[in-house]
Amino acid sequence: MEIEQLYEIYKSHPVITTDSRDCPEGSIFIALKGDTFNGNKFAQSALEKGCAYAVVDEPGEHTANDPRYIVVDNCLKTLQLLARHHRRQFSIPVIGITGTNGKTTTKELVAAVLSERYNVLFTQGNFNNDIGVPKTLFRLSSAHDIAVVEMGASHPGDIKVLVETVEPQYGLITNVGKAHLQGFGSFEGVVRTKGELYDFLRHREDSKVFVDAGNPHLMGIAQGLSLIKYGIGDVADDLRVRGEVVSCAPLLRFRWTDGEEWHEVQSHLIGSYNLHNMLAAATIGLEFGITPAQIDHALSNYMPSNNRSQLTETASNHLIVDAYNANPTSMMAALKNFCNMEVSPKMAILGDMRELGESSAEEHQRVADFIEASRLTDVWLVGSEFANTRSRCRKFADVEEVKAELAKAKPLGYYILVKGSNGIKLFQLPEIL
Repeated sequence: MEIEQLYEIYKSHPVITTDSRDCPEGSIFIALKGDTFNGNKFAQSALEKGCAYAVVDEPGEHTANDPRYIVVDNCLKTLQLLARHHRRQFSIPVIGITGTNGKTTTKELVAAVLSERYNVLFTQGNFNNDIGVPKTLFRLSSAHDIAVVEMGASHPGDIKVLVETVEPQYGLITNVGKAHLQGFGSFEGVVRTKGELYDFLRHREDSKVFVDAGNPHLMGIAQGLSLIKYGIGDVADDLRVRGEVVSCAPLLRFRWTDGEEWHEVQSHLIGSYNLHNMLAAATIGLEFGITPAQIDHALSNYMPSNNRSQLTETASNHLIVDAYNANPTSMMAALKNFCNMEVSPKMAILGDMRELGESSAEEHQRVADFIEASRLTDVWLVGSEFANTRSRCRKFADVEEVKAELAKAKPLGYYILVKGSNGIKLFQLPEIL
């Protein structure tokens, strides 16, 4: 069946599900496969539970005489092509966002700024992969004025697939850093993969790219593109938005200018590294006619969530929670910011950084060396990778050992940085601290 034909069916049944446990009446079930599951085995169950059609790529006797089965070559590719066809029904601006760090926060900030004037479709949570991105596009309707779509990657070619599904006219790469090195193979592999967004936009006459002019990696691969630049300080003369940190005590306070006047904003975000994300959102806002006053309102009222750059106050401590993910770039940024924060006393609980492949030992030792050279004296390291580092820090095998220690002696009155890869499960600690 051609995608155009399948889309005609979708228009009459405009709900897509890939989970046989969630089958709204009249929806279309698409049987995806993974390393540990095969949706084709649950297609019959999905139909019995209320789906009008089941899209499968493993036909059998039961599919031959049942018109409710739609047989395709590849269900995942069909999901992506169908989502792209749906996206093509709308002529609204679409902004694609990717990057090693900060893409989710930046996406949220951009959506907050644009929402001052427009009805914005934007990626919910971290639905930024080959399944989540199509599901985001299926939410697009005639009620939306603009779309902001986040795209993540862990292997070469991932962004190419996503960007060809989203077909954005505007693009932003927040940064490139050391993450998922096991999948990318090297830092250069990260740069090439993130740059696949630029590669797509380079072939669109109407495309524009928002870029941090102070990032040499991004500027180096942005040749031949229409650039709208932002940056900190005097990194370039032709900045659309320029900004600088006012203070981090501990929340980020910054000021920015569009060349006319300076605007000072008190944010609810932790970390001077978030200034880049704030400036990106302001730059995109100006491009789409959001006034400086509206930008200030949006940025000052944005509240972080999902364990990203959050300051949480408990009855016992002040927690800087960034336990959703960790890689060498974001870990060092968080530690440097924590060292510079004008607060005391301080404590850090840091978990292993996952998916670093052959670079893992070197990168964990680099973090340990930084801690040794810093003024941080109360640091707990959690996980098998940090266990192998040369460090005087206290070490714990896993989060359960940390919880047991906290049950015996919980810190009181501290500012505590909690950061690690999601798999280390440090997100369990805030309710204890």
